[in-house]
Amino acid sequence: MRELSTEPPRNGEGDRAKRGGGGSPPTQRPVVYRARKLRSDMSLPERMLWQQLRMRPSGLKFRRQHPIGPYVVDFYCSTARLAIEVDGMSHEMGDNPARDAERANFLRDNGYRVLRVSARRVLDDAVATAEAIVARAASPLHRPSDGPPPRAGEAN
Repeated sequence: MRELSTEPPRNGEGDRAKRGGGGSPPTQRPVVYRARKLRSDMSLPERMLWQQLRMRPSGLKFRRQHPIGPYVVDFYCSTARLAIEVDGMSHEMGDNPARDAERANFLRDNGYRVLRVSARRVLDDAVATAEAIVARAASPLHRPSDGPPPRAGEAN
């Protein structure tokens, strides 16, 4: 008969090991790991806007730091397929404008709408900015009845 130990389980043993809790997070899905890290390191304008959007204005649910493909968008509303990017000064430096354009093109090619909001606007009036985002999400100019456009490289 096996002897029972009175010591607590060591790292990697015990209940968590049975549930599959091991493994290093970046190797599982790097974009998800990056999104989780970004949620804890949000900028002040992102935090201010999140305080407004998290209350589900007009019944719309928003997610923060949401992964889409290889990218992480600041906020996302799935019912409107709307990705919101809060642009601070860092978005204007170096090669960031080109990377932002590449991300926006990827999102548009895959059927998402992209809304860019300046960090200054959020800092000046987060409530009005959130209301403008909700208005855009609630009543888009064009809603195709047959779904999103085909992804890049797919036939019509």
